Amino acid sequence: MLRVVYDHQVFSWQRYGGVSRYIYELASHLSEMEDVDVKILAFFYVNEYLKKSQPGLVTGFPVPVIGSGQFHKNLARLNKAISQVWLNTKEPDIVHQTYYNQRYIPKNAKVVVTVYDMIHEKLSHFFEHKDIFNKQDKTTQFKRESVNEADAIICISENTKKDLIEILEVDPNKISVIYLGFSPNNWSKIEKFVSIAYQPFIFYVGERGGYKNFEACLQAYASSSQLKDNFNLVCFGGGKFSQRELDLIDTLALSKNKIFQVSGDDAALADYYRHASVFIYPSLYEGFGIPLLEAMSMQCPIACSNSSSMPEVVGEAAELFDPNEPDNIAEALENILFSTQKSKKLVQLGTERIKLFSWEICAEKTKKVYLSLL
Repeated sequence: MLRVVYDHQVFSWQRYGGVSRYIYELASHLSEMEDVDVKILAFFYVNEYLKKSQPGLVTGFPVPVIGSGQFHKNLARLNKAISQVWLNTKEPDIVHQTYYNQRYIPKNAKVVVTVYDMIHEKLSHFFEHKDIFNKQDKTTQFKRESVNEADAIICISENTKKDLIEILEVDPNKISVIYLGFSPNNWSKIEKFVSIAYQPFIFYVGERGGYKNFEACLQAYASSSQLKDNFNLVCFGGGKFSQRELDLIDTLALSKNKIFQVSGDDAALADYYRHASVFIYPSLYEGFGIPLLEAMSMQCPIACSNSSSMPEVVGEAAELFDPNEPDNIAEALENILFSTQKSKKLVQLGTERIKLFSWEICAEKTKKVYLSLL
């Protein structure tokens, strides 16, 4: 029996998000295998995914979020203290760290860490601020220490592996590339209807600040009368528009009646993908890019950046653009939106491409990494 433990880190501060979704899905699929015993060690967590996990997977309890930075800091400290005792008592075969901040190596256990991206190293000027624990961002320092101490490293794309080797000079033999998964069947069963009064529209998903490059998206939209006159711009999630974004909208002379920020659950998100004329992903850098899988699974044509891992994920199933050139972004959008043939072709390619990504494949390959250490 292979005994695997995932630590508390990301579940102590992330209610929703790509990292916690990845660990939750990975642990859930591994736990369905007969010869694997899996525990997520999060004694006190704020994560929403864990609340719907199968019985016995999570060792811990959900707690309400109180305050912000200091609350998460105290929660992480408490989880770490209890975890150290638990790990030295239970002695698992594998400890898979969910992030880089708090490391502890129990006796007789092998340690695995997943590197999600090298954004902090490649685009450091976007992270010259305090983190959620109200400390100066030290992700690069913690990451270096974590990968040096790990027995095995998983990267979620070949591009992330390449950047990790180049920047932190990690031994390539320690690294395995395992793509993230997606469960399109879960989304296809969602029938919740979301009333959409914004069609036809260009669709943007997620955080918008910094390297996510939403301002270039606005500039591209503003630069094309064809886009402005025929399509609205709908942004899902990421919070309400900031004052900086509202000021830029005014500066670009864009109508606030054509640009919307919306939010909702997975059912709502799926419905927006279905109704969108195109999904735009202008990020400067991504370790992978789960929204690309979401769009492909919902048969939504994609226009995305030609940088980092994004071309690796979409293959030929997207119209690529230079994220630093708003005119090029606008051109890519126009190529899709004003060509029915191009749009249908991208949807067809995306429908085939999504079949390459599944949590079952991710879990099987991760299990092989674990076994290789024993």
